[in-house]
Amino acid sequence: MDKFVIHGGHRLSGEIEVSGAKNAAVALIPAVLLCDEPCILENVPEISDVSISLRILYEMGAQVDYINRTTVRISTVGLKNFCVPYESARRMRASYYFLGALLGKFGKARVSMPGGCPLGDRPIDQHLKAFSALGAKCDIQHGMVDLTAEKLTGNQIYLDVVSVGATMNAMLAAVRAEGLTVIENAAKEPHIVDLANFLNSMGADIMGAGTDVIKVRGVQYLHGTTYSVIPDQIEAGTFMIAAAATHGDVLVKNVIPKHLEPITMKLRKIGVNIEEFDDSVRVWVDGPLVRTNVKTMPHPGFPTDMQPQITTLLTLAEGTSIITEGVWEQRFRYVDELRRMGADISVDGKVAVVEGTGKLTGAPVKACDLRAGAALIIAGLAAKGITEIEDIYHIERGYSCLDEKLRQVGADIQKVSTPVSTLREAL
Repeated sequence: MDKFVIHGGHRLSGEIEVSGAKNAAVALIPAVLLCDEPCILENVPEISDVSISLRILYEMGAQVDYINRTTVRISTVGLKNFCVPYESARRMRASYYFLGALLGKFGKARVSMPGGCPLGDRPIDQHLKAFSALGAKCDIQHGMVDLTAEKLTGNQIYLDVVSVGATMNAMLAAVRAEGLTVIENAAKEPHIVDLANFLNSMGADIMGAGTDVIKVRGVQYLHGTTYSVIPDQIEAGTFMIAAAATHGDVLVKNVIPKHLEPITMKLRKIGVNIEEFDDSVRVWVDGPLVRTNVKTMPHPGFPTDMQPQITTLLTLAEGTSIITEGVWEQRFRYVDELRRMGADISVDGKVAVVEGTGKLTGAPVKACDLRAGAALIIAGLAAKGITEIEDIYHIERGYSCLDEKLRQVGADIQKVSTPVSTLREAL
C-alpha cells in the first residue's frame, strides 16, 4: 500500500537523467531467447515490468545475473522450456513478446493472455495472423495461447492495423524462419528500430525498421552481443511536461532529441521553450501557457503514452483545448481524478475538451494506469497544497526511481508506505 505524497507549487530546476526505454527493454529481454550464446543488456530500466520479464526467464531456466543496477547478463543456452509461468505473464502486457521469441526458437510457445493496464480491448489477433502466415497453428484455451509449428517459413505479412506489438512479434518469429519475411503496414516506433538493431547485432538480417515495410531474412544462428537499450522518450516527455507545468527550467539528459520531435513540436505550440543538444534537451517556461489541440496517432504522430500528461498541462493553459485519442478506447479514465484537483474536463468517447483554469489544487487521487499515474504526479507538482497518489504500482511499472529523480530537481515528493498491520487496524 505505497503512495506518493506531493507538496505542490515548487518550481523544478536543474538536471534530470532519463533511464532506458521500457517499451524497448520488455521486447529485448524475450529476444535473448533467440540467441545461442549469452548476451549483455546495458541501460536496462529499474522498473517492475523489466523485473517481471527477467523473472520469467529465470523461472524458465535461464541464467540471469546483474552486473550493476542497469546492466544484466542473460544466458538461455540449453534452455528447453517453451512455457511461460502463468502468474508472472498475466501481470504485464508485454508478456506476449515471449510468444514470438519462443516460437522463433523452438517452433512452439505457451503463454497466458497478456495483462497490464486496463486501457480497453487490446486483442492479439494481428499477432496471431503474423504467426499463422509463418506456418504456426494457434489454440487459445483456459486463458493460455498455444502456438506450434513444424517449420517456420518466411512469408508476406500485412497487418490490418498499425500495431507495435504485432510488428515486433512478427520480427521475433521471423528472425530464424526459413527464407524472406516481408511485414507490411508495420509500426515505426523507436523501440521497433531498437529491437531490429539488437537482433542485427546478434547476426540477424533485418532491413527497413522505422518504415512501414520491414524485411527479415531468416538466419540459422544468432551469436551473443552487448547492447545498450535506447533512452525512454516517454519518460523524457513526462519530465519535459513536469518542467513546463511548474514553470521550471530543467535539462533532461540521456535522450535522443529526434525521438522527442512529436512531443517537442506540441509543447512549443503551448508556449514552452525547448533547446536541443546532442543527447539532452533544456525545457523552460518564461511566459503564459496557451491552448492547443492534440490527436494521438502511431509514430511519428503524437504518442498515446503522452496523452494524459499533456492533457494535465493543458488544464494549466489559457483557453479551450481539444484532445482526441486515436489509439486506445479507455485512455481518459484518469480524468475523474484530475477533476478532484479542480480540472475542468469533459469527455465524450475518444474526445476530451479541456477548459484551462490555470490552477489545480491538491487532493487524494488514485493512479488507474501507468501514464495516468504520471499525469497525476505532474498535476500534484503544479497544484497548490498536498496531493496523495495511491495505487502507485502502476507508475512503477514504467518509471525508474521517479520520486528520487524529481527530488533532484526540487520537487517535494515522498514515497510513503502504510504497514499491513496498520491497515488491518483501520479496517
